[in-house]
Amino acid sequence: MSVFQDIAPDKILFQNSHFFIIKDGYPVSPGHLLIISKRPVIDFFELNNIEQQTLSLAIIAAKNIIEQTQQPDGYNIGMNCGAAAGQTVMHFHCHVIPRYIGDMPNPRGGVRHCVAGKGDY
Repeated sequence: MSVFQDIAPDKILFQNSHFFIIKDGYPVSPGHLLIISKRPVIDFFELNNIEQQTLSLAIIAAKNIIEQTQQPDGYNIGMNCGAAAGQTVMHFHCHVIPRYIGDMPNPRGGVRHCVAGKGDY
């Protein structure tokens, strides 16, 4: 059973027919949110076509929620698909991570830093 199936209703910031949004329990920056599928599938590649299309609307909703309280300078939007990619909760979730100028010395390369030594080019 997924830890995401026991989320208290008062923790849900937004929902549509396929996803709900909560604050990340271990945020990497102020405003970090998770978009979680209502249907218990493992990753993005198991979402059906309608869910994949609806995901973009949930990402925009997450951005709007973040900007109610934060003023980020950028975003990382990420999904870990499979244990080799770092996925630890095997229920689809998408991270929407606000980024701020100065939150790391050199952000160039962004998500390429998930593989050691590949972010700098």
